[in-house]
Amino acid sequence: MTSPVRRAVFAGSWYPARAPECEREIRAFVERGGIRPPRLRRLVGGILPHAGWYFSGNIACNVLYFLKTAEGPSPDVLVLFGMHLSPSSPSIMMPKGAWETPFGALPVAEELAGVLAHQFPFRLETVDRFTQDNTIELQLPFVKYFFPKATILALGVPPTDASLAIGKAVVDAARQLGLTLKVIGSTDLTHYGSNYGFTRHGSGPSAVAWVKQENDRRIIEAMLDLDPKRLLTEALENQNACCPGAAATAIEAGRHLGAGEAESISYATSHDRSPGESFVGYVGIVF
Repeated sequence: MTSPVRRAVFAGSWYPARAPECEREIRAFVERGGIRPPRLRRLVGGILPHAGWYFSGNIACNVLYFLKTAEGPSPDVLVLFGMHLSPSSPSIMMPKGAWETPFGALPVAEELAGVLAHQFPFRLETVDRFTQDNTIELQLPFVKYFFPKATILALGVPPTDASLAIGKAVVDAARQLGLTLKVIGSTDLTHYGSNYGFTRHGSGPSAVAWVKQENDRRIIEAMLDLDPKRLLTEALENQNACCPGAAATAIEAGRHLGAGEAESISYATSHDRSPGESFVGYVGIVF
């Protein structure tokens, strides 16, 4: 039987709607310069951005490309942590069905989802009733392209210590089911400027420098140190990650999978592509 499919919302606007155009962009992202190939050979996960592909697709694509080309077996499941949530938000999951991508439907890892649904109080979505959220959808064409035989489990996790327990539990459940995993955290960094109500350092070149050299640098250092609790504290105090729960939980899961070191493959801001008073930071990290 064919699983019901959750229709894409952002295809045709934030990224191409058709497979040939998507593949052309993916090939260009992989071949474009400005990305540092990781020194680490075995990778279990990463952190990537989720703006429209024009702004951050190059970074997000290459995180998944390096996970694909790393040593070790291809994963059975990609676990993708995301969603714009506050500390008071529930955890969110679609436990059944499939996600629409230009390359075909991407099935949910339903058995793994079922185990987690019995352990934690997720708000459960369906293919017809769900929150529109770019943090997950924009990664799905990359996942389907690089891991065509894998299933996906997308989890919305708030920035709380309780989410870190989900990160550990998904690894334990996968091991019990005999599934191999790679884990991804989807977050952008500082949203600066009047469009975002955050103008702590005014505007102009000094504001851009502060974001790049100080505010984003601190959250990136927490990610590179694989320190999920410091990451949560840093983000909640300094507004330098829009989905810190996703990043922290991915790192916690990665550590439980054996990650002991992380590397940055690229950092950029939307100001680099489209200079303006309001802009957003992006980083790609693998571990």
